[in-house]
Amino acid sequence: MNNQNLLHHIATAIGFAGLIGWYYAASKLGILDWGINLVPREYAGAGMMVGVMVAMTPGFFLWKLWTRWTEKKLGITGKYYEDDFYKDPKDKS
Repeated sequence: MNNQNLLHHIATAIGFAGLIGWYYAASKLGILDWGINLVPREYAGAGMMVGVMVAMTPGFFLWKLWTRWTEKKLGITGKYYEDDFYKDPKDKS
């Protein structure tokens, strides 16, 4: 394994730890409880999922920015799934 791969793995681990911290902070701030309290008691699980989605959307956006920034800094190239997915259908080969 070369040095760039090791640095990329470390950066990915740091980003993942950031996501875990983001979830923990959202939980402590009561965002998950907010989602649970939005719905009747028998739908508490669905309400919690709403809370998780609301809380984690900005976290995953930051994750995307973090990974793209680290890959740019480390000179790692590749193809992102969403690059082809959002392409104009006329441009696809």
